[in-house]
Amino acid sequence: MIHPDILLKAYGLMCTAGAMARTYEANRSICKYVHSTSRGHEAIQLATAFQLLPCDFISPYYRDESILLGLGFSPYQLMLQLLAKADDPFTGGREYYSHPNYRGADKPTIIHQSSATGMQVIPTTGLAQGIQYLGDHLPDRLTRGAQGELPVVICSLGDASMTEGEVSEALQVAVLKKLPIIYLVQDNNWGISVSASEARAMDAYDYAAGFPGLERVRINGSHFEESYDAMRRVVQYVRQHRTPYLVQARVPLLGHHTSGVRKEFYRSEPDWQQHLTDDPVPKLRQSLIDRGIPEQELLAIEEATSQAVTSHFQEAAAAAEPDVRTVADHVFKPTPVTQEVGNRLGKETGLPTAGPTGELALGGGNRIMMVDAALFAIREIMEDHPEAILYGQDVGRRLGGVFREAATLAEQFGDHRVFNTAIQEAYIIGSTVGMSAVGLKPIVEVQFADYIYPGFNQLVTEISKSCYLSCGKFPVQTVIRVPIGAYGGGGPYHSGSVETTLLSIKGIKIVYPSNAADMKGLMKAAFLDPNPVIMLEHKGLYWSKVPGTEDAKMAEPDRDYVLPLGKGNIVLAAAPHTVERGESCCIITYGMGVYWAKAAARSFPGQVEIVDLRTLYPLDEALVFETVAKHGKCLVLTEEHRYNSFAEALAGRIAKNCFTWLDAPIDIMGCIEIPAIPMNMQLEQAALPDPEKVKAAISRLLLF
Repeated sequence: MIHPDILLKAYGLMCTAGAMARTYEANRSICKYVHSTSRGHEAIQLATAFQLLPCDFISPYYRDESILLGLGFSPYQLMLQLLAKADDPFTGGREYYSHPNYRGADKPTIIHQSSATGMQVIPTTGLAQGIQYLGDHLPDRLTRGAQGELPVVICSLGDASMTEGEVSEALQVAVLKKLPIIYLVQDNNWGISVSASEARAMDAYDYAAGFPGLERVRINGSHFEESYDAMRRVVQYVRQHRTPYLVQARVPLLGHHTSGVRKEFYRSEPDWQQHLTDDPVPKLRQSLIDRGIPEQELLAIEEATSQAVTSHFQEAAAAAEPDVRTVADHVFKPTPVTQEVGNRLGKETGLPTAGPTGELALGGGNRIMMVDAALFAIREIMEDHPEAILYGQDVGRRLGGVFREAATLAEQFGDHRVFNTAIQEAYIIGSTVGMSAVGLKPIVEVQFADYIYPGFNQLVTEISKSCYLSCGKFPVQTVIRVPIGAYGGGGPYHSGSVETTLLSIKGIKIVYPSNAADMKGLMKAAFLDPNPVIMLEHKGLYWSKVPGTEDAKMAEPDRDYVLPLGKGNIVLAAAPHTVERGESCCIITYGMGVYWAKAAARSFPGQVEIVDLRTLYPLDEALVFETVAKHGKCLVLTEEHRYNSFAEALAGRIAKNCFTWLDAPIDIMGCIEIPAIPMNMQLEQAALPDPEKVKAAISRLLLF
């Protein structure tokens, strides 16, 4: 038997949720931002919230206001978010109603919640994977309950979102890894105006049968006692057995889909009346009366909650609006790496060395290839930081990456720290949100730049926005490695350049090293940065096999070397006398462009200055503008297409900021305008810039 105090608490919160819904509806001119309420879902939501401990984690979805009430958030706190007020405790007025995030010792942790339906499932499964890792390998960093209870994770979602492909990716990992996560699926038979019969061949319970090892139960989510007993058993089971569970709770939808999509737009009267018969509030009220609770006591609860909600709403409506000067706060957390430190030159041994990839580093001293510089950086990171883990397709023990960029790491650090994933770019990228939230520092790899698109949703929707929309509570500290660029007949799906696409996303940093020393220093800085950093690593520079790229090999910097993001470098300076006579130009470039530019510049001794950007965001604008102003003639060189590209946008910024110093229009060179890089190597070469084409561009510039 459930204690009457629990039932009365649940009834009071149900009445609170109902009063909130009525208040919002009666004040639509004030409640002008789109919102949903939990009417019809209150029983399963409260039953779930009541099982959780402060050591646990939960990801609600946009209809879960009753879960938040059950966790102990007040109507006033929720209303501050509803009305986008300055003191909104979750996002400071930046995010929709019932889109919480929370860190505190008194309640379960809630990572940032997005509005993209079903997208929370991957980050939340990443939470469970991170908790499992801490419990198995870093137990001192795992927060337990007061009685030593192990934490569980709950991911709440509507049944319509179960058809999302990313949900399948998460369920695959949950059963494969046996993660301590509960997927709470609230099934009200609607996905906006799409009915279940239109949208799905099976419900969540039947779908779960296709994932062996995923325990499952189907319950009446409108009945509080049944929901409470079921969730108590499920939470205890997962807390003890550390295995995933799916709960499908059938519930009515007793409100509008949202305040903007009204029920009268799409629901029939018979459907509405059918849902009303399942209202959880009168069910629990009758149960309390049957248990001997006086009706007068229930009426008192109803009156008290109604008055409290009215008071809370009046207070929230009168609360201050956000200060517009804070609109750009929290895009990034401050990085500790602000200066170049350590020994870049390394220790000269006078002998060639062989890296783990098996390639011999040529030349005097310990010159190493870029691929080994990345490998050595990650090796040192993992030696110094036990929270660092590395995963992605084929990076594990057998292969060590298709470019051997992770060779030997699994042997040294174990399969728990360096491991393979399935072909799941969305999970590889999105899981870093949850991993980071529990204190791990994931380094992940997307095998080719062309393959990043399946993970783009997680990158845009979850990773890039988390710090900003959580007011800095949940920055995603991750390094995403992406081999990029055309090299030796890779063909249409292994040769792409994607920097412009990535640079369109705000809230991430983009690094593009062109040599081994920069690779190591930037990799260290990227790892130490508390924000998401994408490392674009040109495949053609990994081993310096492309003619003219021998300079990508450099002496390995010492262990202490760190190169801050956002600092460009002049890799070739023009002679002062050519600058004074106006006979010089500059090339702004990065990646393979550095070597095309250096090769071309040999034909113009002392007349060409080359800036290697090294980081595309943040960009070293000061160095770029200063260099262009000095020469008055500029070529922006990229491997990407020219039109609508980062290079073209950069040229526009240069033209605006350096207008008074320009002696010629800004020139731009990139790949020709074709949708893919052809496989035939002659065709590939015809599509891309090369030293001869750059020479021609320099000649044209120097004529001005």
